[in-house]
Amino acid sequence: MTDPAAQPADPAAPRLAETYAEVEDALLSRWPETKLEPSLDRIRAFTELLGDPQAAYPVIHLTGTNGKTSTSRMIDALLRAVELRTGRFTSPHVERMTERISVDGDPLSDEEFVRAFNDVAPYTHLVDEDQPHPLSFFETVVGMAYAAFADAPVDVAVVEVGMGGTWDATNVADGAVAVVLPIAVDHARYLGETIGAIAEEKAGIIKPGAQLVLAQQEPDAAAVLLERAAEAGATVAREGLEFGVVSRVPGIGGQMLSLQGLRARYDDVFLPLHGAHQAQNAAVALAAVEAFLAGGEQGQPLDEEVVREAFADVTSPGRLEVVRRSPSIVLDAAHNPAGAEATVAALEDSFTFSPLIGVVGVMGDKDAEGLLAAFEPALAHVVCTQNSTGRAMPAEELAEVAREIYGEDRVSVTPRLSDAIDAAAALAEAGEAFGSPLGSGAVLVTGSVVTVGEARTLLGGPR
Repeated sequence: MTDPAAQPADPAAPRLAETYAEVEDALLSRWPETKLEPSLDRIRAFTELLGDPQAAYPVIHLTGTNGKTSTSRMIDALLRAVELRTGRFTSPHVERMTERISVDGDPLSDEEFVRAFNDVAPYTHLVDEDQPHPLSFFETVVGMAYAAFADAPVDVAVVEVGMGGTWDATNVADGAVAVVLPIAVDHARYLGETIGAIAEEKAGIIKPGAQLVLAQQEPDAAAVLLERAAEAGATVAREGLEFGVVSRVPGIGGQMLSLQGLRARYDDVFLPLHGAHQAQNAAVALAAVEAFLAGGEQGQPLDEEVVREAFADVTSPGRLEVVRRSPSIVLDAAHNPAGAEATVAALEDSFTFSPLIGVVGVMGDKDAEGLLAAFEPALAHVVCTQNSTGRAMPAEELAEVAREIYGEDRVSVTPRLSDAIDAAAALAEAGEAFGSPLGSGAVLVTGSVVTVGEARTLLGGPR
């Protein structure tokens, strides 16, 4: 990227930060990532000033409604297992902003995050002054990530969109491999009310000559994505045809998989994550890495032992993550009906909790009714709460929706998250009140990545 020291001093330029807290304040003072204006003009102007760092390395670009972060982490692990240096950009973060930018599998340290911010800060005000709208929080962090990856330097960047595809700030990069995970209705206000409309927006990451790795999709979404691939001259690999899950056996701490990749079948692969959806994410990740390494139709299979070792080390914080025992407390960041359905299936598949008490806190712009309805078969009782952000749906408002689905007796309200977790734990331990044996109850904290992140901090989840 351009050297800030080589630029003339500008008294209007923002002061460089000295601490992580100062960077956090500076970023949060910008447009929130939930406030969108569909344009790539600002991020293009920003990255041009930075010397277009996103062109310095190949990119594997991911979109879809659910599963992006878990799949990104799996791709990252596989690439590092074949001794490539990786950069990974994911969003939103669970606990700290530094999680969004990783190099070699690890989030930037506070000092590295400050340095990444200071590297781009001299240029933010130039874009702000020249554009109708200032750079947003998300656009600024994308610029930080792309510049940090170029400075590292990385061999490949694994980049997750923030929302959608075409107008997402990450889309100034041209992905050599485009990965589209299952599409469902979410962010309808911005992306469209139908699966087909949302697929059109997400199809924007499929660039000319790219390789498209396509998870199983609804027919309307598949039609849109395949049409875009044909227009772009992209090579297509489809789950269920060119690759997929051959078999899966749930077990203690995860599941044992057989995966059909693009080059070979890989057996006896242990994945320390729960649920059929994570097995499918693993198949997609494997195909994406095979496609990237081969660079086309032909290529050698990956070493089977390397694949096993990579998947065995995968983690995905806040995705059916058990952070405490007696009673068990599980964190899951499901925030839409499709994600909740996958979580319920995984709970039935991998756990025997009874009763399972839900601690649910959602954002005000989400489909709370659909999410609560999806969880209803699994939850004996719901404690409605809220996280600390201004976007959170008030706990009592959420409870009004929940009572229509669960009935009065299965819903309680505890606005403070820490108190809600304590109340749910007490209910889980009182198994006899629900006709369950003592010691088999558990708590599920869910509804939002922010809710899960705050719970993880409160409960001291593993780092």
